[in-house]
Amino acid sequence: MTGLHLRGVVLPDGGEPRDLWVVNGRIRTQPVPGARTVVDGGYLVPGLVDAHCHVGLGSKGAVDLPEAVEQALLNREAGTLLIRDCGSPLDTRPLQERLDLPRIIRAGRHIARPRRYIKYLGVELEDEQDLPGAVAEQVAQGDGWVKLVGDWIDRSTGDLAPLWSDDVLARAVKVAHEGGARVTAHVFGEDALPGLLAAGIDCIEHGTGLTDDTIATMAAAGTALVPTLINIENFPDIAASGAEKFPAYATHMRDLYARNKAVIAAAVEASVPVFAGTDAGGGIRHGRIVDEIQALHGVGLSRHDALAAASWAAREWLGFPSLVEGAAADVVVYRDDPRDDLAALRHPALVMLRGRIH
Repeated sequence: MTGLHLRGVVLPDGGEPRDLWVVNGRIRTQPVPGARTVVDGGYLVPGLVDAHCHVGLGSKGAVDLPEAVEQALLNREAGTLLIRDCGSPLDTRPLQERLDLPRIIRAGRHIARPRRYIKYLGVELEDEQDLPGAVAEQVAQGDGWVKLVGDWIDRSTGDLAPLWSDDVLARAVKVAHEGGARVTAHVFGEDALPGLLAAGIDCIEHGTGLTDDTIATMAAAGTALVPTLINIENFPDIAASGAEKFPAYATHMRDLYARNKAVIAAAVEASVPVFAGTDAGGGIRHGRIVDEIQALHGVGLSRHDALAAASWAAREWLGFPSLVEGAAADVVVYRDDPRDDLAALRHPALVMLRGRIH
């Protein structure tokens, strides 16, 4: 039996260096005779995770498959080996067949209402009563996740407002859960959150409008939060672009931006499960996972926990084991300990995906 041999400090365990072997793309913890040593020293980190990424999305909507491949490769180069594709207008299933690209967990397409989200991006429902059926369709199209648009600007009021009634949300989330899928939602403001949480939603994206009450509800239920902090930095520009036509919306977006770091810090303090997601695609460049990890550290996560939110903890949340016997050999190796300095994550010494070195 041939294989590869890696020796280094294995995170999250830490401690003294130890040995791992790789055979047929899988981790082995017992010696493999004749294995070739490819790593001898450094820090072995379970492949990084971008839990909110849009492979297949460009600034003008869906891109073609070759461009989607380039997006995926940018993520791989940054050490991101597992992507939760949080809604895409492109059918990216062909990318899942490529052994050289990060693993992609697809959420199908966003589900929204007409004129209540980014044009051409999602499935738009004229009648909100169609939401449970649309969720069932996306369950069939995705890989265990469904993405809802929870709130967006309502042009009739000139501010953020929920898209769905509470009873419709409850039925839609039930359909997803009965189909074996989890549900997440884009939410900027405050008003959509109570109905989504009451419906039993599994994750909130962005969460800039969280309050003490909704944070407590999330913490009690174990509802996850992916705050996409590097994307929130765009709020001032978003507000400026809509200020003339929708002044109330612009003021609201500026307020959400001003208190966002304190809001996410409060969620962290309350033990809400927080994971790293860049919101890459459209206005955010792919491959920026390290920026998001550092931003999470900036709002209160320790370096260890910020890295966990983009590695072993995120992998466990998404159902992918880390560097244990029989797990996929998705490993990023660093010369320096990223728990001492997260900037070390910008310089992978080796990226191994499915047991192949890139």
